[in-house]
Amino acid sequence: MNGNNNRMRVGKYELGKTLGEGTFAKVKFAKNLDTGESVAIKVLDKDKILKHKMVQQIKREISTMKLVKHPYIVQLLEVMASKTKIYIVLEYVTGGELFDKIVSTWSRLIENDARRYFQQLIDAVDYCHSRNVYHRDLKPENLLVDANGNLKISDFGLSALPQQCRADGLLHTTCGTPNYVAPEVINDKGYHGATADLWSCGVILFVLMAGYLPFDEQNLMTLYKKIYRAEFTCPSFFSSGARRLIMKILDPNPKTRITAAQIYQNDWFKKGYSPAKFDKDMDINLDDIDAVFSESTDYMVTEERGVKPPAMNAFELISLSRGLNLSGLFETREQDRGPQKESRFTSTKPANEIISTIEKAAKPLGFNVQKRDYKMKLQADKHGRKGHLSVATEVFEVAPSLFMVELRKKGGDTLEYHNFYRDLSKGLQDIVWRSEKDGNSSPIK
Repeated sequence: MNGNNNRMRVGKYELGKTLGEGTFAKVKFAKNLDTGESVAIKVLDKDKILKHKMVQQIKREISTMKLVKHPYIVQLLEVMASKTKIYIVLEYVTGGELFDKIVSTWSRLIENDARRYFQQLIDAVDYCHSRNVYHRDLKPENLLVDANGNLKISDFGLSALPQQCRADGLLHTTCGTPNYVAPEVINDKGYHGATADLWSCGVILFVLMAGYLPFDEQNLMTLYKKIYRAEFTCPSFFSSGARRLIMKILDPNPKTRITAAQIYQNDWFKKGYSPAKFDKDMDINLDDIDAVFSESTDYMVTEERGVKPPAMNAFELISLSRGLNLSGLFETREQDRGPQKESRFTSTKPANEIISTIEKAAKPLGFNVQKRDYKMKLQADKHGRKGHLSVATEVFEVAPSLFMVELRKKGGDTLEYHNFYRDLSKGLQDIVWRSEKDGNSSPIK
């Protein structure tokens, strides 16, 4: 069958599965029909942006990503708009989150691997700072890995530009993720974006090497007190060089904290270091940023929406398997012991039957169900560790009479999602396709 007839098209792009979802935006897999290139498209609702007075923040995010053209940063390719939506077209990064490399095995990286990712992180962050761009939400969840195993920084939604500094030359907005935030950011007396970002880099290095956070408390005030005092201990298996560098980065006094220039001269950091090679003098065009928020037709695109379950092509199946071996899509992977953020199974049942079966299985578990076409949103009644668990579900047609079902955590705690999916699976036995080889069901991850 021709998948193009069933998919939503935006200009020259054909939209596929949802890769991620936030309060104000969805990120979709898409294909450039002219070139065949795979991309990720961030879709924002204009009405929501206007209602929540987020126009300047979105403009700032787009401006930031255009300013920072670096091999270790997710690249913005173009910006488009329809009458109701804004589409930010981004480089598609296939390797997943760096966070998953730690969580999926409940383990840590070996020191050489952690050092290589840290070198790439400092390379990219220092480049941002040279362009007067400060990320302000650096954490493993915002670090992706490409097909070559290289780092890609994403999500510049909280980034700051020079014009946000007050007369004292400092930033004053408290933002970021508590466990990774520098003490001076919490202090609310103003901070330098560069030194605050470096603190976050130090926390990331600790997490990569230790497999857990240096500052981690359920009570927010207790957490902040530990951050203020830099109360943490490096594990005994850290090398002396790594331990000394981390202590210099996680210095609670920003005036004496190590700088990027000093990190480059650090012996532990320099081992095997190879700076990124790229054109630092590329022309930057910001004309489309204002245009997509106006009624200008220069960047306007048309939308075409289908009504059947979206088809999934072979490339997307391969990309989901994180390699060329597709067996992981249809077999249980016993080696994946940690909590995952998404799960998939295949079914030969009709799409409508799949949807209704998931709904019947979810409601007794205490979940409200919202349905639209071949998508569902499952929301837990009870408040969990990180708010209400929310799960997005979508049905894709792989081939005639063969569907792939994806469940993805939208909000809440990852471990709670893992437990929910385990319980939900018990009610899905009649619709899950089983291989003749071993009779096992087929969740991936």
